[in-house]
Amino acid sequence: MIQSPLRFNPVYQALLDASEGRGAEPAVWFDGAWTSRRALLDGIDRAVRHLRRLGIGTGDRFTFFGHNSLHHLLLYYAAAKIGAVVVPLNPNLTASEIAYAVGHSRSKVLFHDVAGSEVVDPAACAVPMVPVATIDGETEGDASAAAVPDDADFMVIYTSGSTGVPKAVMLGQAGQAGVARSLSRMWGITATDLTLVALPMGYLYGLSTAAAVALQAGGKAVILRRFHPRDVLEAMVAHRITVFHGVPTMYNMMMSYAEQNGRHFDLSHVRVLVTSGAPTSAETFAAFERMFGARLQNYFAMSEATPAFGRFHDDPRPLPPGSAGLLAPGAEVSIRLPDGTEAPEGKIGELYLRTAGLMLRYDGAPELTAENLRDGYFRSGDLVRRDAEGFYYIVGRSKDMIIRGGANISPLEVENVLTSHPAVAEAAVVGAADPVYGEVAVGFVTLQPGQQVDPAALIALAAERLSDFKVPRSVTVLAGMPYGKTGKIDKAALRKLADD
Repeated sequence: MIQSPLRFNPVYQALLDASEGRGAEPAVWFDGAWTSRRALLDGIDRAVRHLRRLGIGTGDRFTFFGHNSLHHLLLYYAAAKIGAVVVPLNPNLTASEIAYAVGHSRSKVLFHDVAGSEVVDPAACAVPMVPVATIDGETEGDASAAAVPDDADFMVIYTSGSTGVPKAVMLGQAGQAGVARSLSRMWGITATDLTLVALPMGYLYGLSTAAAVALQAGGKAVILRRFHPRDVLEAMVAHRITVFHGVPTMYNMMMSYAEQNGRHFDLSHVRVLVTSGAPTSAETFAAFERMFGARLQNYFAMSEATPAFGRFHDDPRPLPPGSAGLLAPGAEVSIRLPDGTEAPEGKIGELYLRTAGLMLRYDGAPELTAENLRDGYFRSGDLVRRDAEGFYYIVGRSKDMIIRGGANISPLEVENVLTSHPAVAEAAVVGAADPVYGEVAVGFVTLQPGQQVDPAALIALAAERLSDFKVPRSVTVLAGMPYGKTGKIDKAALRKLADD
């Protein structure tokens, strides 16, 4: 029998509570085999021993880079058990982006899988690189828990920001445990549920929202190493999946695969199909239900403030068209006009959020933290309205972020790469509508006097320095940039040009 004698380390304790008396039951399916809850806890203990042997204890930080695996969960819960700080990284990052995250986070060790070893630059990272599989052989040493407070640092998530460099979102133990309780309540996740995880577990959406919520609610998680529409559809049917999370691009790709290959998949047994990360078109909602017999539902959250809006499993009402949903359990909202006053019902204002998983701070950026955390609320930069029934609608973004298939792209980061070419005088990057990804980045440049450059060379330069999803779809050379009255580049005019 699994005992729960400890009442600290909220994330690890939540897993213990969900596993008590159920050690023999399956918990995680990965790579063709099930891992029981007892074996999962034993694996976490091996990870704890390995971390301690590497000199990582309470408050110390380590990074993990690789494709989805059981090791993501072992390291996540091992960090929670001893009060260390885990830094999961998007598996699509480039070597320079990985090196930045390792250095900025002050990580002591970089764990990686086999694929990751081909990307990471050891010289740039300047910390020990450890194959994650070595965790599995660690049987000697101390695996006891360390008492840490509820508000202890727990996880750093790097997300693109308007400053041109990634923002380091610091999340706490109590907040992450609260996220699992909130989402379990909203979606009705129980021990009978099987959650399929195909989102990258280097993101909060895949690691915490999908996998950890499933386990801490007592359910089971089926983990795919990476997303492929065929693998997802086949796994949904084979495992009789009941919960799945994705971004609109994933759902569009699933429909395209089924249609192009003449295959039928009955997904009517999937009771929670969450779409988030970017706006999902009404056409996608309707087409998916027609094709698979299952209905998508919106969900809204941010790395800094999770969860915010969604559909409650015990509310029979469908979400109104365009709605992000109702306020999530534990969340509070303030919708403010430009003068700082509260917006009346039905009026558009800027969204301020206080959620179960509110960030502690932007790590290493006190000024940015002060700018975005106001009176205990996170200033989202999103423009919203609330209707008379309490449904919320995201109507725009006050910040200039591009969202491609659920992944954030900082225009400034791409612009900095384009302007590093000696022929380029100015660069501007905007989002252009795309039927698959929702938005893609497109670039516009002006050139230095007497200079010429092939746009393909600028795209190739971006591909060398940025992750694939950040590379602009096209680059257009302009004779002159459009400017607004304040002297800034008129990006609204460029968006119109991009969409024409």
